[in-house]
Amino acid sequence: MTRNTRTPDIEAQRLQFSAQEQAVVYEARQILLRHLNQNPVLTSWQAVLDYCALTIRGDVERFHVLYLDRRNRLISDECLATGTVDHVPVYPREVLRRCLALNASALIVVHNHPAGDPEPSAADLAMTKEIRTVCAALGVALHDHIITGAGRETSLRARGEL
Repeated sequence: MTRNTRTPDIEAQRLQFSAQEQAVVYEARQILLRHLNQNPVLTSWQAVLDYCALTIRGDVERFHVLYLDRRNRLISDECLATGTVDHVPVYPREVLRRCLALNASALIVVHNHPAGDPEPSAADLAMTKEIRTVCAALGVALHDHIITGAGRETSLRARGEL
């Protein structure tokens, strides 16, 4: 599933923030995250996309896993790896180790593309297949792999890649 929230003209121009503005944005995110941690946030698919857009975007590639209980309520959102501007190392074993430790029944894998284009790479697709295989072997549902970019997100499930 893809969502466009910016016009193409705005997307073409990357916004540059001063250090003070970056600090304000960081503080605003922290306030929102505290609010989200105290209230149910994943009540609809749009809420999931909005949550991912808020929490996962950034200047370096980050790999998060949303661990869910049997009723698809968020148990934990964990950043399992941080990489560079175009790569983040992901180990399916670590994804599932934490899943079992949290007693999660399902998960949503999320990572960002700092360059802005949320189209999946061949490596993204291969890694998703590895995680899907391990999840299936352990009876854990892999609901989706979402890639966030500049103003839009891509769902591998919606694309038929999962």
